[in-house]
Amino acid sequence: MLVEGQSSERLRVGIVGLGWAGETHLKSYQQLPNVQVVALAGLEEDRLASLGETYDVPHRYPDYQELVMRDDLDAVSVCTPNYLHAPAAIAALDHGKHVLCEKPLACSGAEAEEIVRAALKAQRILKVVFNHRHRGDVQVLKRYIEDEGLGRIYHAEVSWMRRSGIPGLGSWFTKKEMAGGGPLIDLGVHVLDLGLYLLDEPQVVTVSAATYAELGPRGRGGRQYDDKMGAGAGYDVEDLATAFIRLAGGATLLLEAGWAVYGSAGDDFGVTLYGADGGAEIKVENYSWEDTLRIYTDVAGVPVDMQPHLSRGEGHQAVVREFVGAIRAGNWSAHVGREGLYRAHIIDACYTSAREGREVALDGPAAGAESCP
Repeated sequence: MLVEGQSSERLRVGIVGLGWAGETHLKSYQQLPNVQVVALAGLEEDRLASLGETYDVPHRYPDYQELVMRDDLDAVSVCTPNYLHAPAAIAALDHGKHVLCEKPLACSGAEAEEIVRAALKAQRILKVVFNHRHRGDVQVLKRYIEDEGLGRIYHAEVSWMRRSGIPGLGSWFTKKEMAGGGPLIDLGVHVLDLGLYLLDEPQVVTVSAATYAELGPRGRGGRQYDDKMGAGAGYDVEDLATAFIRLAGGATLLLEAGWAVYGSAGDDFGVTLYGADGGAEIKVENYSWEDTLRIYTDVAGVPVDMQPHLSRGEGHQAVVREFVGAIRAGNWSAHVGREGLYRAHIIDACYTSAREGREVALDGPAAGAESCP
């Protein structure tokens, strides 16, 4: 097993979860030098066999507990449904493995705290996947903000909306016990992360949120390629969420996340920023990356709209590279899932606000894990 400071040793990785995320992690690791995926775990026998054969992964397990117990693994990617994030991540950390976990970190802030505590106790890295940070448009805008191109940003809007995009009516996605919630915890956490990342991790002071479940309980709003389900088939989460978030220093953030609404969206997400010296918009339709960023400012007293040239960006590949780089660098205490934990607490506060019909205050700094011993 790789120990702190041994940056030249081969890094050996296991992956728990066999869906799109698990395969994406697998591909990303295989693009890096001196990294080997040696084990996979998942319940689908055919998928386990096919991924193992396609990507030449020698060890395959139906139970993730068998995988994390291997004493030759350095790191584990957790790519399971949300309800398994906490048990799988904690088991891996308890067995001395570094962990890269898909978003959200957990179904609740309480579960997220348990994972962070396990990382601190084990003195291992815990990193949460926020892959959209590494889009070309987001990275260009981040650099422009750091160069003070927008001035003080006083209001931001983030959204991810779908016309018909419930990910499997009646699947684990639409069961609160297994998913933690609906589009707010699924899509909203991504754009919440983009907003906080671009604003340089401000402290959230209060949230006032509302959730709606108008289409899913009636069997509407599913993707066309999903099997049709009857009304109310295992659906106890929202299909639309909105939140008004007050930030320290007086700025505000408006969040909107929907799986299914009667509107113009296809599968669209974006960010709008209003600053004292300029504004910016990222508008992404169906995961596009070209011509998605506009910057608005004045030049010689005349309004100017700028459209930067963009690259696609790297997404998961960049996240996996950062994870591997952090392990090799040896500064493990700097990466214990604090940002993922803080976002989990914000999502919790939004759901509490919606359920109780009131504004909810958040305590503590934006770093998020200081309450964990």
